[in-house]
Amino acid sequence: MVFMPSSLAASDVPTQGPARPRTGDTPSPPGHPPGAGPQANVAGVSAKKTERLLNLVICLLATRRFLGVQEIRQAVPGYEQGTEEAFRRMFERDKEELRELGIPLETGTSSAVHDDEPGYRIARRDYELPDIVLEPDEAAALGLAARLWQSAPLAGATGRALLKLQAAGVEPGAAPAALEPRVAASEPSFEGCLAAVRDGRAVTFSYRTSGSATPTDRHVEPWGVVSWHGRWYLVGHDTDRGAARVFRLSRMVGTVTPVGPAGAVVPPDGLDLRAMVARKAVDEPRSTARVALRPGAGWELRREATSSATDPDRPDWTVVDIGFADPERLADRVTGYGADAVVLAPPQARAAVVRRLRALAQPQPAPVTSGARTGAP
Repeated sequence: MVFMPSSLAASDVPTQGPARPRTGDTPSPPGHPPGAGPQANVAGVSAKKTERLLNLVICLLATRRFLGVQEIRQAVPGYEQGTEEAFRRMFERDKEELRELGIPLETGTSSAVHDDEPGYRIARRDYELPDIVLEPDEAAALGLAARLWQSAPLAGATGRALLKLQAAGVEPGAAPAALEPRVAASEPSFEGCLAAVRDGRAVTFSYRTSGSATPTDRHVEPWGVVSWHGRWYLVGHDTDRGAARVFRLSRMVGTVTPVGPAGAVVPPDGLDLRAMVARKAVDEPRSTARVALRPGAGWELRREATSSATDPDRPDWTVVDIGFADPERLADRVTGYGADAVVLAPPQARAAVVRRLRALAQPQPAPVTSGARTGAP
């Protein structure tokens, strides 16, 4: 899973029903540069114009016959004031804006006799969104993808998307019992890194390298956040070392602090974050951990196990041997299974799991409200 600036935009699943016209840019007040002033808003025009456009759409949707210009002037609030010439100019601008917004404005006449001036209407069949129809396997895939996000930062967005699908009559199917989709983001530094990538801001943080007990301060221009084999990484340009670097989030100590203005960091063109992490984050197993698994749980760990046996202390549980290179990474994986997995040995792996659980028990900061772009390896 990859987060880059171009992907960090919240997405919503459209609900069933007629589309709504979007609005253009708000004109700036006289004497001010574009976008200046508290009323500037790139998502909307003035309230008066927005209301008039909506009323025009509603009026043309509500009729089955073509309405003449004067009928429209009488029916749509906002057109009744001013001279005939001013109304004509306003109506022409509104027609062009509706067409630019993709609203299907039809022109024709309802009378074979008086056809000198065309009328207008909006065909509901062309305006409304089509029904959302998913095959059973597509609905199951959606449900499986939503359950990937079990952590606070993005769980709300996936939950809202599923609710919208259900409101439209789509029921995401259940995932097969042998699949346990997990993309956990329990690292305290995750939200800070994600926000920095989204905003294009440099960050500073303390980082503990492998084999070192003392963290050092790092200054990084972040390019993206990547999930690779169950572990999260920040990829970016290390300004102290003048080179691209990959940082594992579980090794960050303390708070990730943004520095500098937003938008100052722009990732290089053609950047392949996943390939960078794959080159720099390869660890060969150097130790073996013994993990007890509850019946029906831990399928990923079972597949990787070099051996397995019945747990003598827990009825129906299984003890598996798992190769690992780093206790912290093993703890990241095992903690995601909650009470369904227990590390029995070695001591350093058990201690890493205990640290994770204690960290999860601490109060969490408020989640980041903006979204991000994703892609899974």
